[in-house]
Amino acid sequence: MQAIEIWTDGACRGNPGPGGWGALLVAGEHRKELWGGEGNTTNNRMELLAAIRALEALKRKSVVVIHTDSSYVRNGITSWLAGWKRNGWRTSSKQPVKNRDLWQHLDELTQKHEVEWRWVKGHAGDPGNERADELANLGCDEVMAS
Repeated sequence: MQAIEIWTDGACRGNPGPGGWGALLVAGEHRKELWGGEGNTTNNRMELLAAIRALEALKRKSVVVIHTDSSYVRNGITSWLAGWKRNGWRTSSKQPVKNRDLWQHLDELTQKHEVEWRWVKGHAGDPGNERADELANLGCDEVMAS
């Protein structure tokens, strides 16, 4: 089974402020671009929402490689999530996990697929990351224009 390659990114103008998310999905010759935004949000929420919306777009169980420039998303899903769940959605310092709603939804979605998470350096010439960044900014622009 050929892996679906996904690049995700979030953007925020102010933190909090108007934000956008973008995702580029590539499967062989097929490409799909997704974007959107929210009026009052944070960069981390937009990074999470990009991954969520990309996984929601998949029609069937898939092998997926998600490329993100967000250490928060990659570390959260690969390292921190199990501890948060074990600790009743509290951090190691006993604080409530921020963005719990999105982390729980992302966790549910990743159970439906075989997902590999790859961190990429942002704004460093990776074509997929650069396009996801453009899409996130498009989402932000649309929110600000409405």
